[in-house]
Amino acid sequence: MTERFEICVVGAGVIGLAVARQLATSGKIAVDKILVLEQEASFGQHTSSRNSEVIHAGLYYPDNSLKARLCVRGKQLLYEYCAQHDIPHRKTGKLVVAQDAEIAALETLQQQAMRNGVSDTEIIDAAALQQMEPQVTGSAALFSPSSGIIDSHAYMQSLLNEVESSGALFVRKTRIEKACSANNGFRVTTQTLQGQQSDSYDIECRVLINCAGLDAMNVAERIECDFKREAPRLYLCKGDYFHYNLGNPFTHLVYPLPEKNTRGLGIHATLDMGGQCRFGPDSQYVDAINYDVSAAKATQYAEAIKRYFPAIDAAQLQPSYAGIRPKLSAAGEPAQDFVIQFSQDCAADEHSGTMRTDAELVQLFGIESPGLTASLAIGELITTRLLDQL
Repeated sequence: MTERFEICVVGAGVIGLAVARQLATSGKIAVDKILVLEQEASFGQHTSSRNSEVIHAGLYYPDNSLKARLCVRGKQLLYEYCAQHDIPHRKTGKLVVAQDAEIAALETLQQQAMRNGVSDTEIIDAAALQQMEPQVTGSAALFSPSSGIIDSHAYMQSLLNEVESSGALFVRKTRIEKACSANNGFRVTTQTLQGQQSDSYDIECRVLINCAGLDAMNVAERIECDFKREAPRLYLCKGDYFHYNLGNPFTHLVYPLPEKNTRGLGIHATLDMGGQCRFGPDSQYVDAINYDVSAAKATQYAEAIKRYFPAIDAAQLQPSYAGIRPKLSAAGEPAQDFVIQFSQDCAADEHSGTMRTDAELVQLFGIESPGLTASLAIGELITTRLLDQL
């Protein structure tokens, strides 16, 4: 017999784990009927573990966007979760540094933060900036005291521990080959890698949640049902990181003003929980996933960093790691919001005229920064919506 689950979550990055954890701890769903599938050998192997590990305050995002709302809510939930579960983290604070011609842009950024519900920021002058960060040069800075850092691996491990200890099932090295409507839900054909061999098996579920990150569009293409909404196009945007061998010159996160091309937040200085300073990421659209970092970029990085850290020594920048952002905007296009699709929002099937079944398809696309910060809020949003339908 084909085993049936209530909910199948595809992808065990930070979003998939946060969604599964929220569902498993809701008390409203039989936990042995929750399945999490991950095609890699472990959790969080891509975007979730290849980022700046920053807890964002919610400064940058457009009014009423999912990014703004979920970042601000997620920040609160994440700090609470870290405290409750002893996850290594630190509220370091963050400085967004402006030069002479950028003061107006800095003020605009503060206004945007306030509209997003971030009311604790402060614009400081050059003297105050020097006092806070003696090696940073700028005409002014926006100080965000609620920004911080987190050990993302420890966080994801904690989420997974909660998922598994609740009784939900986590299956590694398993990918979706096909999913189609069946029995008021979905029949999902999966393939599991066992050593050099692979086994195929089918499961059924009422709710299918696509949290596959960089692979979300590929998963969407394998789902066949009349109530599936069109998936947006995914663009891969690579960012490289460099460690700084001369130790950590800062006590806060230090950022330039955001890039005007909308690709990212500029090459900034972040800290890890071990006190190591790293710079990055840059932004380069690519055609395929590739995590190589070229040492030749060090000079280019140093030139960008010199704007706020004149003492940077390019020879001390060492290639560290790279990440890929799953963007919904092409190079030069305006930044796009998160996309979270619920099939219950679709109208009746236009071809047959039949109404929807009880099946639910939830798909998440373009969950880039601030996805890590927003993860628990995303889990909260999806769980609340699904429980309303049970």
